[in-house]
Amino acid sequence: MSAQSESRFVSAVKDSVAGGLIALALFSLMLGMKAEVASGMGGQLGIEYRWGAVAIAVAIVFFGRLLLNLFVWKSDKPVTGIMSGMMPKASSFSGLGKFAMPVFLVLAVVLPFLLMSYYGASGSRRYLDLAILVTTYVMLGWGLNIVVGLAGLLDLGYVAFYAVGAYSYALLAHYFGLSFWICLPLAGILAALWGIMLGFPVLRLRGDYLAIVTLAFGEIIRVVLLNWYDFTGGPDGISGIPRPSFFGLEFERGDDGFAAFFGLDYSSIHRIIFLYYLILAMALVTNFVTMRLRKLPVGRAWEALREDEIACRSLGINTTNTKLTAFALGAMFGGFAGSFFATRQGFISPESFTFMESAVILAIVVLGGLGSQIGVVIAAVVMIGGFELIREFAEYRMLVFGLLMVGIMVWKPRGLISTRTPSISLSGKAKGISADLVQEGHG
Repeated sequence: MSAQSESRFVSAVKDSVAGGLIALALFSLMLGMKAEVASGMGGQLGIEYRWGAVAIAVAIVFFGRLLLNLFVWKSDKPVTGIMSGMMPKASSFSGLGKFAMPVFLVLAVVLPFLLMSYYGASGSRRYLDLAILVTTYVMLGWGLNIVVGLAGLLDLGYVAFYAVGAYSYALLAHYFGLSFWICLPLAGILAALWGIMLGFPVLRLRGDYLAIVTLAFGEIIRVVLLNWYDFTGGPDGISGIPRPSFFGLEFERGDDGFAAFFGLDYSSIHRIIFLYYLILAMALVTNFVTMRLRKLPVGRAWEALREDEIACRSLGINTTNTKLTAFALGAMFGGFAGSFFATRQGFISPESFTFMESAVILAIVVLGGLGSQIGVVIAAVVMIGGFELIREFAEYRMLVFGLLMVGIMVWKPRGLISTRTPSISLSGKAKGISADLVQEGHG
């Protein structure tokens, strides 16, 4: 071993030891001690020590940094360079969305039948509920993608519009007895109005300041819902929210039910399948409207605003209207999704609309790739579907979530789908370009 190699190895070991000590200090509190209520001690609070889990975590950090130092960071020939040379270029994935979207669409349409044939009516319910949840987040991601991905406005309070849509339907149904199909457009309109109300005060804000104001707006909505007890039910929430019907046919037993009308044996799975196709149709409408708007002047104005607001103003584009339309349309789709969430759950409370919901939706958009529709689908399936399937590891889910976030941001800093298709080109046929050539926006 040469002197240079020996010095490099010693430096790598020192760095790994330092990382291990930091990990020991952090994980001693995060993993080493767990508070538990001891049933045999009169309900007293006790502490369970788990030093084995701490040792495993510290060992992973130590050996992980050692390998990264030796083969990536301080190596003459980094392994990442060799791997990147073996992987296909980003330009080869430019047509991914063209072929992936039809495949995903066909799979989404036939998914209930595949699950029913394999698991049966009772066994497929869990997976259909999961598919409904994933599709809801896909729709929310596509709605937020208008604001963050296309217009470049960082919104950390998107869950507020989700809550407005849910409570709009619940309150209209509770106080006025309106059906889901009447309340659905009303919920979207009310959420869009709140989006415009948020848009006016933040017209001159950019970047971190815009993010802080939108975050505060989301918390204001939640606190109002929590404290306006006489109207919203406060922390008790609203229960008994009506379910949607199929052209007036309720999914219930009896001669007037859905199953009796079509000559089927009654099964509760019919309502679940109907809800799945309902949210799928709503998500597809969201995607269709977004893709069409992107090719219209308003969509190109959003992208111009994202690239350079000063240049956008110099071209005569009304940035006030451009920002307000982005906020309003994104909020409207969030309101639609909130209305569906309320009718699916049958019960809502302010605890369903915390900041973590906004963080998850924003993470889906960022991980999938800002402005990428297919990227949002992939990120939602991985984040929501994947973590729901490992729910039994509840203690470590957020830890794994954080590690995956860091890993993906290091490996793919511009998202899983790192190519973008311009909305217009001089040649008439737009080709995919690298996401590095697209600005992320400053709000």
